[in-house]
Amino acid sequence: MEPSAMTMQERRDIIHDVPDVTVISERSLSVWERLYNIDGLRRGVVIVTLALAWESYGRWLNNPLLFPTFGQTLEALWVGLSTGELTRHILASLQTLLIGYAAGVTLAVVLAMAATTSRIGNDLLTTLTSMFNPLPAIALFPLALIWFGLGVSSIVFVLIHSVLWAVALNTNAGFRGVSRTLRMVGRNCGLSGLSLIGKVILPAALPSVLSGLKIGWAFAWRTLIAAEMVFGVASGDGGLGWFILQSKNSLETPSVFAGLLAVIIVGLLVELLLFRAIERSTVERWGMQH
Repeated sequence: MEPSAMTMQERRDIIHDVPDVTVISERSLSVWERLYNIDGLRRGVVIVTLALAWESYGRWLNNPLLFPTFGQTLEALWVGLSTGELTRHILASLQTLLIGYAAGVTLAVVLAMAATTSRIGNDLLTTLTSMFNPLPAIALFPLALIWFGLGVSSIVFVLIHSVLWAVALNTNAGFRGVSRTLRMVGRNCGLSGLSLIGKVILPAALPSVLSGLKIGWAFAWRTLIAAEMVFGVASGDGGLGWFILQSKNSLETPSVFAGLLAVIIVGLLVELLLFRAIERSTVERWGMQH
């Protein structure tokens, strides 16, 4: 038999195993699966569960002076909002918060940009954050009282400290995480200095920057409430922290819980309406975050 004929015979005897191909067909989601995929609904279930646990424990304890029920807290919250008293305190707190938060974010961005553009700036930011970031804001209350007196200036000073280091650290980490290739592409396009930061580095580092802004907001909000309990009375009628303290002194426990609930609601609204909207329109839209 010729070699070519033998080869053809051998090839006929070869059996190739063809892997099974499983065809996956799409199926329609059930009602429960569609509901489960809604983020707002899942969070609503968590909130309702916590509210029911709160109401149940309050009814079981049956001591409004110690722990009011969720219904009593909502009633006190509604009274405070309808009379305008609680609304006035919330607006006073937000006004002070915006001043301190804006100043802290501005200083943080300046330090992060200096750290990105020069070694001296990087050494300065690293040293300052190592020194002052572990320092709790409450430790600065006595100094704020001595330097600025009893008023809004003292609160703003403490807020700047709360915001500055968290935002600066995250912003600097995001800037440093931008790849060299992306930086070189920006330089090849003729960008340098502030133009390189604004058009290349900042958009690439935006997820870390947003994380720093959210952390700074949380630090500022809780620091503000604590600071207003010390020297919030000097700013008009005082802020939300002063309202909580005054309600405690008057033994109006439902109003105390209403003030705390207002703190939580404001925090949730800022998170969902502001930061979440920014994330959806930027990093999620650009495919940088899922």
